[in-house]
Amino acid sequence: MRAFKIFAGLLLACMFATSAQAYTVPVSGDPGGEVMSYVHKYEQLRQSGEQVVVDGPCLSACTLMLGILPASQISVTRRAMFGFHAASYYDDITRSLVPTRRGSQLVMSYYSPFIQQWINRHGGLTPHLIKLHVWQLPREYQRVQ
Repeated sequence: MRAFKIFAGLLLACMFATSAQAYTVPVSGDPGGEVMSYVHKYEQLRQSGEQVVVDGPCLSACTLMLGILPASQISVTRRAMFGFHAASYYDDITRSLVPTRRGSQLVMSYYSPFIQQWINRHGGLTPHLIKLHVWQLPREYQRVQ
């Protein structure tokens, strides 16, 4: 009976160790992409409760995590950096990216008040990238090594 209890305890410990590792999503060097795909991704992550660890650049649509996920679900390392710019679409005729006011307003609506204020203090969403470094984030974001 004692051997069974020891085995059951070890089995439970292994299950918890495995599940803790399985519920961490690393983010590093994410250039962003189509806004709604990131919205759906982060809504699913929020519901799952998975922890996100940002360990490098998180640019463009990647930054939407700062409004969709609660701060308690996001951990940042000293290498974390968030880059913001105006939403844009690809114009097939001119073969270039065209900023869109409606798209930028939509993106801004997802951010927390802190992020909205920070963006506005730094010139708003324009075609030029503005960078938010880890030390500029509020303390509620967990710092990890």
